[in-house]
Amino acid sequence: MEKNNSFQDAGEEEEYFDIVDEQDRVIRPAPRSYVHANGLLHRAAHIWVFRSTGEIWIHQRTAEKEEEPLAWTSSASGHVAAGEDYEQSAVRELFEELGLKGDLVYLHKVPSGPDVGYEHTALFACISDQTPQPDPREILKMESVSWSELRSRVQGNQIRFTNPFRALFTWVNPQITQILCSLGLSGEISG
Repeated sequence: MEKNNSFQDAGEEEEYFDIVDEQDRVIRPAPRSYVHANGLLHRAAHIWVFRSTGEIWIHQRTAEKEEEPLAWTSSASGHVAAGEDYEQSAVRELFEELGLKGDLVYLHKVPSGPDVGYEHTALFACISDQTPQPDPREILKMESVSWSELRSRVQGNQIRFTNPFRALFTWVNPQITQILCSLGLSGEISG
C-alpha cells in the first residue's frame, strides 16, 4: 500500500490501521502514528488463551510499550491492520506474540471510546496446553492463573491492567461459568 504523502515518514515502515466509524465501518487506512495522535477510531483484537484446566494466560507488557507500559493484559492482543478483519488479526497476534496456533472462538466486541483507546475491541478465546513462547519485545512476563485469582487481582486494584482488558473482563466475569462450559472447560471459577 502506498503511503499518503500528507503523513510524516519516520524512515521505517509504519503500520497502517483502518480508521472506522462508531458503527465499526471502515472509512480509510492511515498510519498508526496519525490514528493515535488524532484519537481516531480503529480496531483491536484480544485473545484469551485458556488451558484445559480452565486457567487463563495473562501477560505484563514491556516498559517500552507506547500505550500502558508495564500493565497486565490479555494473553495476546494487537491492532487490526488495514485490510484485516478481527479474526485474521487475532490469528496473527496469537502467533507473533506467543508462538501459538489454535482454533479461535469469538466471544464479544467492546465498542470504541476514550476509555479503551478509541478501539473497537473484539475478544476471542483459544484453548491450548502448549507453553507460550512470548515475544520479549512485547511481553515482560506471563502467568497462568485461575479465574478466581484473576478476578481477585482485577477487582483488588493492586495490579494495573490495561483499560481494554478491564472492559473485556467486566463483560466476561458475570458469565464466566457459561463461557468456560461452552468452551468445554470447567476450571476453578469460585470466589
